[in-house]
This record gives sequence, C-alpha cells and structure tokens, in this order.
Amino acid sequence: MSVLRPKSGIYQIKAHMLANDSSDYPPIRIALNSNESAFGPCQSAIDAARASTANLARYLENPVSLLAPLIAKRQGIEVDRIAIGNGSDDLLARLARVYLDAGCEMIRSCNGYLKTPNYAFANNAVPVSVADKAFTTSVDAILEAVTDKTRMVYIANPENPAGTYISGAEVRRLHQALPSNVVLVLDCAYEEYVDASDYEAGHLLAKESENIVVTRTFSKIYGLAGARVGWMYASLEIIDMISRIGLTFPVASSSVAAAMAALEDETHINYVFQTNRRLRNAFSESMKNLGLKVYPSQTNFVLLEFKPGEHSAVACADYLSSQGIAIRRFASPAYENCIRVTIGIEPDMKRIEAEIAIFLNKQN
Repeated sequence: MSVLRPKSGIYQIKAHMLANDSSDYPPIRIALNSNESAFGPCQSAIDAARASTANLARYLENPVSLLAPLIAKRQGIEVDRIAIGNGSDDLLARLARVYLDAGCEMIRSCNGYLKTPNYAFANNAVPVSVADKAFTTSVDAILEAVTDKTRMVYIANPENPAGTYISGAEVRRLHQALPSNVVLVLDCAYEEYVDASDYEAGHLLAKESENIVVTRTFSKIYGLAGARVGWMYASLEIIDMISRIGLTFPVASSSVAAAMAALEDETHINYVFQTNRRLRNAFSESMKNLGLKVYPSQTNFVLLEFKPGEHSAVACADYLSSQGIAIRRFASPAYENCIRVTIGIEPDMKRIEAEIAIFLNKQN
C-alpha cells in the first residue's frame, strides 16, 4: 500500500459530465457539447497566432502587461486590477487556494456550475450547496446558509448548464448582505451573450468593492477555447495574492497574440452575438413546439428537459450519438432528464432540430 497521502478532499472530486462510449457510435460530425463558439475566432486572431509561432522558442514574459491594457480599455476598468490566467478555471482554482482552507465553507447554488465543489474539495474546504429556483440562483437561500465559516460565495452569472441568470439588483442585494470577510465570486464566462435588460456586468459592481472577484474568458464568444486564456478583475490585494501563486509563464505566446487581436475586432463579436441570439431563440421555440421544456437561456447553449420513459433524455442522447451528433449530459441527478445543446451554425441547428423531432416521432 502506498504511504503517500493526498489531501482527503481530493477523494471527493468526481466527474461532473457524462459521455457516451464513443466506440459504440459513428464519429462525431456535429459537436454541440462543450459550448465552444461554432463561429470560431476572427481572422485577425488566427493570423496573429500564426505569426507568433516565429518566437515559440521563447517564453512569453509578463503576458498581463500585453493583454491587460487592452482589456482595461475595452471594459473601462483599471489595468492594475487585472490578472491573466490559463483560462478562467486556472484563476478560480488559484482563488480557492488563496482563500479556502480546511473547515472553511464555500456556498454555491446546488445546480449551478457542477465543477464548483471541486475547488473546495481540493483545499479540504466544505462546499455548501443551497436550493435554487428552477435552476436559477436563489439569493435568499445563499444568505440563509452564511455562517462564520463562510469564506466564499460562488455564482456563475449566467449559469452553466442551465443558462439562467440573476439581475444586477439581485447580485447587489446579495453582496450588501454578505460579511466583508467573504469573497463573492462572479463567474461571468457567458456575459457577452446576455441580452437581458436587467443584467449588470460583473465588473461594474467589482469596481466598487474590495471583496468581489469577476472572472471572464476568451473561450466563448471570442472563439478561442483552444487558446485557454482567461482574466480576472478584483481588488489590488486579491490580484496580488492571485499573482503570487501563478505559474511562472502562465499563458502561451500564441494564445496571448490571438486574444489581443480578438479584442480589437468588434465586428466579429457583434456578428457572433447577433447570430447566436437568433439561432438560440429559434431553436428554443422549435423545441417548445415539440413539447419539450426549454429553460430560458442567456448563453450560447440551451437546456432541454424530457419526460421519463421511452423518449427520455438518456435515450435522446443515445439516438443523437448514433447520428454523429454530440450533446452534453451531466452526472447530477437533478439533470437526469436533461440534455444541454450548444448553439452551432445554422445547418447544424436545423439538423439537430430534425433529429430530435424524429426521435420524438413528431417529424413532418
């Protein structure tokens, strides 16, 4: 028997996504499972990444000095309150390492981003999962769960995998009621897709507070999931702590070059936003017409709920896999009857609409 003893919390980390055995199905032809942008990055980002390969023999020194000024300019925020990481997941993991310890508690919505408890487990902290309302974060439930052991409250806004959100007023109500020694984390990975009029950009609240952290990513609307670039906006003290425990060279040179170019191309971002919204709304309406429950989404994906029985979510996922279409299912029992579908290009959305109709025996 091994004498090596990892932190006890590591043993509680489990997979939060489910996958079909790919050997039983044909190759994936339509990938609508991981919330990447189906429209890809802008051409200038591709060109910048290619050009940067001339310097692959060198480490990229201080990527924050290159990328943070552009982010600060676009968002209207202070450049020295920005950290850059290997995707927002890297930054969230670092944040947990800084502020969570054995016995501390991290509060999260029970059906929110399903990986969140792992940040607590990895640090022997306790994830406290509170009830939601139709897969939407409940501020009241969070506040009722706060104790003197609470060190962090995590919200994905909009949420994943449901696509729901809470208003800016609700986020402010939550923050005002939290103790000053609790860090409020707003994971806003899908913020660029939001069109709800009562949503408030996370960084606007973080500007005013010392205990709010906002994370964002280039993986979604910018189409750079493979580049793995994320950023964080927080107080100077928090950014200092996050930077202290970062990797020596945290982001690849090609990734930073692509991200810098992507920030400058507003035409591409507007195109992706408008097209995604149109296709998301059309797909949601189509699924409602087929009799499925559709959770209103503010993201680039839609959560569908099936009824148990012959035409269940599991059976639908299997059928779509047999047709070479990948969607996402989750290990949480709360999502047993659900599948999540990423918004793809228009022909792919038409195809999955048709295949789901065939599966439900409701095709024309």
